[in-house]
Amino acid sequence: MAFLRAFGSYLPDRVVTNEEIGGQVGCDAEWIRGVSGIESRRFASASENVAQMGAAAGARCLERAGIPATDLGMILVSSGSSERQFPGPAASVAKLLGLDSVPAIDLPLASAGSLFGISLASQLAAVVGNVLVIGTEKMSAIVERQPMDRAVAILFGDGAGACLVSPDVGGARVLGWELHSDGAFAEDLKVEFNEPLAMNGRTVILQATRKIPRVISSLFEKHGLAVSEAGVFLMHQANQNLILKIAAALDVSPERFYSNIARYGNTSSASMLIAADEWSQQVGFEGGVPVCFAAFGAGFHWGALLAVGVD
Repeated sequence: MAFLRAFGSYLPDRVVTNEEIGGQVGCDAEWIRGVSGIESRRFASASENVAQMGAAAGARCLERAGIPATDLGMILVSSGSSERQFPGPAASVAKLLGLDSVPAIDLPLASAGSLFGISLASQLAAVVGNVLVIGTEKMSAIVERQPMDRAVAILFGDGAGACLVSPDVGGARVLGWELHSDGAFAEDLKVEFNEPLAMNGRTVILQATRKIPRVISSLFEKHGLAVSEAGVFLMHQANQNLILKIAAALDVSPERFYSNIARYGNTSSASMLIAADEWSQQVGFEGGVPVCFAAFGAGFHWGALLAVGVD
């Protein structure tokens, strides 16, 4: 058994409007909003890296949970925008949290990484105790590589999110998860070393709109629940139009899908946890009410996780 105990997030101070990013790539601000739902995003400073942002989000999560970092049994860090090939940011995050022996594992899965991390943590918590899952991304460093692609540069922002998974206490109990991967589409969304992000947007949207509703429906069915019973859907914030398509495919009101993409853009593996943190501060888990997490990302990797609020 595992519980979602607390969330945390960190967002850089610099706000980049559609007017600013659009001016760099020759796009109208309203066009950007129309195709993505994004109005602004955050960009980290030159001195901020993914480990620093991830540690800040993790520290806030631990503060909300009321436990010290020394109570952690493991850290899982997802990032698709780490500054170097190795070591990944996980060990640096642990050091910044004041730890020197707790295992810290990197999950280099863009967009879907935090979902995969929470799913793994829900199994590991019974063995290692508290697991801190972090998604942290500095996508601005990638999208600003030349030549800038207007279809890519307008979408992404920077930030970090965190979730504490505990074996015995929390606001929601994890009921189960379902994860999938298909390498047949690996070339359709990728970042080669020191190269700009390459994306076949048509394929990504097509596959996401097919795969996410299927995996959500499958997971609810496995647990004897109707999709309509979910109190909220906390998804990877990729594109507002994609969220609307998924809501329509599931025959669920779009208002049930928490969205903050207008303010932060697509922060890749950090986005679902940033959304979960904001939602938990504004609303939070309700006893007996299911909450669905879902994500889709490069690889392709995708899946969903179901939790229910504790009475």
